[in-house]
Amino acid sequence: MTMGTNSNGPGPHLRNTANGNPPQMQNSTFGSPDYYQRGLELAEAGRHQEALECIQKHIRTEPEDAQALNDTGAILHCLNRSDEAINHFIKARSLQGDSAEIVWNLAEAYLAVGKPDEAAQLFDDMERMGMLSADVLNRTANVFLNQGNKADAIEMLLRSLQIAPNQEVLNPMIEVIRNKRPKIAFFCGLKDDVKFLTDIYELAKLRYPVKFFEGQNVEQMYDLMKWSDISWFEWCTDVVVEASRLPKVCKNIVRLHRFEAYQDWPSQVQWENIDVLITIGNPFVKDALFKQVPDIKERAWLVTIPNGVNFDEFRFIDRQQGKNLACVGYLNMRKNPMFLLQCMQKLHYIDPEYKLFFAGNFQDQMLEQYIKYIVGALDLEDVVFFDGWQENINSWLQDKHYIVSCSIGESQGMGPLEGMACGLKPVIHNFPGASQIFPSEFLFNISEEFCEQICSDTYEPQSYRKFVEKNYSLKNQLSKINGILTLLEAEIDSQQDGNLIDGVPSAESTTPMFGNNREARIVDRTTKHEM
Repeated sequence: MTMGTNSNGPGPHLRNTANGNPPQMQNSTFGSPDYYQRGLELAEAGRHQEALECIQKHIRTEPEDAQALNDTGAILHCLNRSDEAINHFIKARSLQGDSAEIVWNLAEAYLAVGKPDEAAQLFDDMERMGMLSADVLNRTANVFLNQGNKADAIEMLLRSLQIAPNQEVLNPMIEVIRNKRPKIAFFCGLKDDVKFLTDIYELAKLRYPVKFFEGQNVEQMYDLMKWSDISWFEWCTDVVVEASRLPKVCKNIVRLHRFEAYQDWPSQVQWENIDVLITIGNPFVKDALFKQVPDIKERAWLVTIPNGVNFDEFRFIDRQQGKNLACVGYLNMRKNPMFLLQCMQKLHYIDPEYKLFFAGNFQDQMLEQYIKYIVGALDLEDVVFFDGWQENINSWLQDKHYIVSCSIGESQGMGPLEGMACGLKPVIHNFPGASQIFPSEFLFNISEEFCEQICSDTYEPQSYRKFVEKNYSLKNQLSKINGILTLLEAEIDSQQDGNLIDGVPSAESTTPMFGNNREARIVDRTTKHEM
């Protein structure tokens, strides 16, 4: 038995296999076949109370019959006893967790009793099972809206559009909700260096009214801060220092990466005017920050959110072990290419077939002069290659097999992580904090260890990708950032009066997808869900 919103008439009904209904469960163990079968027949006839009594008699003899528990829940739902139904569905799912039918029914019951959060927690499983529909997402959004929850409502609608992009009727509703949410202004503390901000800006643009600061002076910056409810400052530089000294007019978020902690800007910031400080996660970077501002934890809310890798941009290749090494990033003293060349010279002595390729521009003329000189002095001209800046790093990495780094300091090390996402084996110098970011088997201290890792027979591209997927996905990063914005939104809303979703068009007036019909349908478990 599978429940849902019935558009074919009032009350539950028995669907046939031609209609394409929810996935079926395994056959029940009929301890009392007469009671169970009679219960199903009564349910089909609309005699739900009698059906319930029959199937409950069956459950007394077969208390772990997942199908019977599911069917009991469906009948209880029909009797407007959805809270009791939920308990039966939860128990049924504990016995048969891979049942799409049980998951579907549980989601429907949660929506019926006004628990959209619990329903939404099932949606990833429903999507994996191939049964998550725009309809259920839209109905969940409607429940969230009725509860005044704009944040989760818009998440449901955006996900619905991903599944069914042609729902033009949703766009005006999303726009209305977005315009009733906090306005967010974005400021970048390093001119033209927005690479870490782009994905965050795109996330916010879909959910909030946003503006990006393009002004030239503090007065213009303050005007935009006054327009906003939340101001986001990327990089903790002089821009944050100036903003923190202005009269507070909005919530302020600062994201600090690495190098700022080793400058004197943090000590100049009026942290009482900063609501949230986001760090990337390297504990040594935070130690440097705490030395400048020992009491910063008492003055601002500190949150750690690592940067995430966009897997759509870095294509995985289950490659065979080879002999091409890649080093990605600007070439400067911190990146320590001098030590990498010493490692490469030793590796070349062991096996002259290995090659090293750099993708990135030099940022120091003296360093460039030295590096190119020492390459010649070590007879590595046919071993080390400088390919310059790469617009398409994913394509450049296709014929590489190792991603290497000898950096002496990183906030996280996005180059190695992006290489791992493509399936390259990482070999990383043990910079301060590296052991909190990468597994120890990928770290080395001396050139002999570098060579051992390169020459090792261990080469597992899929595990490198999975490590990044588990720990450093862009999706997880953006989800955590969205969570912070939502928390600040709740604080802002709590300070305002009135119905925050007045003006949102009613679901019924815009699309039948948002109907409030909570009647259940009981479906033959040999059928599949209608999508």
